[in-house]
Amino acid sequence: MKSSPLANFTDQNVLVVGGAGFVGSNLVRLILRDKPRKLTIVDSFLSADPMNVHADPAVRLVAGSITNERILSEIDDDLDYAYHLACFHGNQSSIHDPLMDHENNTLTSLKLFDRLKDIRTLKKVVYSAAGCAVATKTFDGASATTEDAPVSLYHDSPYSISKLIGEMYGNYYFTRFGMPFVKARFQNVYGPGEILGAGRWRGTPATVWRNVTPTFIWKSLHREALPVENGGVATRDFIFVEDMARGLKACALKGDPGEIYNLGSGVEISIRELAERINRLTGNATPIALTPARDWDRSGQRFAATNKAREKLGFLAEVDHEEGIRRTVEWTRANKEAITRSMMSHAFFVPDVRQYA
Repeated sequence: MKSSPLANFTDQNVLVVGGAGFVGSNLVRLILRDKPRKLTIVDSFLSADPMNVHADPAVRLVAGSITNERILSEIDDDLDYAYHLACFHGNQSSIHDPLMDHENNTLTSLKLFDRLKDIRTLKKVVYSAAGCAVATKTFDGASATTEDAPVSLYHDSPYSISKLIGEMYGNYYFTRFGMPFVKARFQNVYGPGEILGAGRWRGTPATVWRNVTPTFIWKSLHREALPVENGGVATRDFIFVEDMARGLKACALKGDPGEIYNLGSGVEISIRELAERINRLTGNATPIALTPARDWDRSGQRFAATNKAREKLGFLAEVDHEEGIRRTVEWTRANKEAITRSMMSHAFFVPDVRQYA
């Protein structure tokens, strides 16, 4: 299954599971610049929107879950690269329905890897691992989380557990069958393409109010008070989605099978700083609303060590947070109608979104 690394995806056959999602669609856009021979997107649209699917002659869209036996059987036997980016989006959704998380996180990984293990043309299988699953739970000051950080057996959410199980299954298929498995540990991705409410109802308002950045930007543009939990002392490593796409490309073309690479900015930013920056860039003068900490969340303060990705992949995040937020605000303004439509599809369950209609 191994071969010498290529400079790009030109004339290659690529599979992107979850390719209609926020990160997946940005990755697909980047891959298409290289003129691949074929690019297959498999997406269940559980947490994705059709507007993120690219119209290109090389693209073949398969709408459905990768756990579907028919879809699995129809995966090309001459794939060059495969990305597994599909997941049951979010910690809060997984806490609400652990069994649905298992079906759309753990089972997707196991069934996909079991199918890919027999494809002898594969050069790389890249998996979207979660940096939050290995970061130390602390509010006492963070140190950069390295790729070889110890992994706890105690976790805040089924989502975190399932992302680690995905790493473990991939490691098994790498050691047992030689599947060229590379783990890309995501930090907190933000940027254009993350649509509030994208996909189907998942049993909780987190279906609409997804990650912190798009939620804050939307509320700030509507001159609302941003809900900053626990004084905003929590910190995260925010990476712009176009940088994440470049990092994922580097994992496929330059990553070593069996290895883990942190994809992040390496910069620690507090949630209070995030809120203040967004309010400044949108011109929102409404004071921040301090709210209690979430009862399940012990994530605290964290950011990633980026030395390995820089040295081994030649990857370094390029878009600084101020510029990334500015571009995301612009995209949100330009796509306000589509975002509103997506949010309104859940208005029966989340009545407070009706104010945006």
